[in-house]
Amino acid sequence: MRFGVLGAVAAWRTDGTQVTVGGPRSRMLLALLALEAGRFVPAERLIDGMYGEHPPDGAANALQSQVSRLRTALKELAPVEFTAAGYRLAAPPDEVDVHCFERLAREGRTLLKNGEHARAAAVLGEALALWRGPAFSDLADAPFAEAQAARLAELRADAADDHVEARLPLGQAEDLLAVLRETVAAHRLRERPRAQLVRALAAAGRPADALAAFEDARRTLADELGADPGPELAEAHLAVLRGETEKPVLPALPAQLTSFVGRGDELRQVAGLLDRSRLVTLTGPGGTGKTRLAVEVAAAQTGPVAFVELAPHGGAGVAQAVLSALGLRESSRGGPQDPAERLIAALRERATLLVLDNCEHVVDVAARLVARLLAACPGLRVLATSREPLGITGEQLAPVPRLAVPPPGTPAGPAREFA
Repeated sequence: MRFGVLGAVAAWRTDGTQVTVGGPRSRMLLALLALEAGRFVPAERLIDGMYGEHPPDGAANALQSQVSRLRTALKELAPVEFTAAGYRLAAPPDEVDVHCFERLAREGRTLLKNGEHARAAAVLGEALALWRGPAFSDLADAPFAEAQAARLAELRADAADDHVEARLPLGQAEDLLAVLRETVAAHRLRERPRAQLVRALAAAGRPADALAAFEDARRTLADELGADPGPELAEAHLAVLRGETEKPVLPALPAQLTSFVGRGDELRQVAGLLDRSRLVTLTGPGGTGKTRLAVEVAAAQTGPVAFVELAPHGGAGVAQAVLSALGLRESSRGGPQDPAERLIAALRERATLLVLDNCEHVVDVAARLVARLLAACPGLRVLATSREPLGITGEQLAPVPRLAVPPPGTPAGPAREFA
């Protein structure tokens, strides 16, 4: 980053040391050019931005003098170019903090909308870290500054809200409480952070505090705006009353390091069974490729998929293993306490494929949990792998035989028949 306006207007050398730009007029000029980095800005716009609606006589000559001073100050960083179209700071937009911030904020919001919460949180955190204080903090009286600073402050607030939204499903509710309270205190009439505070308190196991936060929001909106809570805040309140938890973050499927060959028929068969049945179990002895087939079937699905590895867990830990895989933290107070009830609350309204891998050593517990979830969550489907069936009503079995392999010394051509 070489130029900054998210805070005091500044310029930095490649080694991080700050360049002395000059007095207020020089910093105004740099800020106006940085806002349009790489594009020509007409002289008239620069004069309006520096002097307002009533520029002094000789403002054009004064602008030329300021450009000359700025060129001298920035000679190590970037030239200030002139054509008939105006003046330009010859620097890529990504070398100016405000443009980098706006790009990252857009990327983070897109990731959030796509359900990629962890990546969204990282990108939005990077965007917010670019701020060093209020925009143009050393130029508060500049004619252009008020409107631009207000616009950027609103974008910053939206990005901060998105950052919280990305982190909430990642099990970070407790960590977010302090920042949410600060945000609510600073922006009393913004409903989104108030709704997020209600949700975070509920997710942290503090439903009474969540209800109190909602009541404070309702009273504030009524007293100061004469308005009722909007849909997002009302929904957060209703979720607390129902004891609902945060929606889970569905984990990524395990990455595969080799190509998938020789199972085309089984892949189509299992996909067809899943279209017709809500529970399909891949059965067979160890080493036949049940897990790999389940991953490939799941990867071909169009809706949300959650993968849970049960091999490291005993029977008592099956439900908690599913909760952990979904990013749902252990609940200590408030809301459903039974892990299965928490899973039902999280999955009841989601059309999800749940992949339970290696059920054989916990088959009875896994079967009871699956039966309970399928009965309560109409949009849920389960794809299990096990050396034996789960044995519950509606289960469709898909035996997975070992792949045939060519005998040693088989030429390449005939060997392809085994793939």
